[in-house]
Amino acid sequence: MVDEVVLKNATEAAWTVYRARHPEVDAHDSRRCLLERHLHSRSEARESDTEELAGFGIAYLQRLPPDEC
Repeated sequence: MVDEVVLKNATEAAWTVYRARHPEVDAHDSRRCLLERHLHSRSEARESDTEELAGFGIAYLQRLPPDEC
């Protein structure tokens, strides 16, 4: 079962780090939705903690092509 608190905290952490590195990205950019879906699928695949999921999220966002969003 997905721990929604872990998922929410990991999403917030990854998004905050990503936006700090990319200040031109709007807080409501579609990449956030993609990030949430990605982390949700990761967390369902196995038990994870917040820091681990946030790391997966940051790596995912870095791999997204700019025209993806």
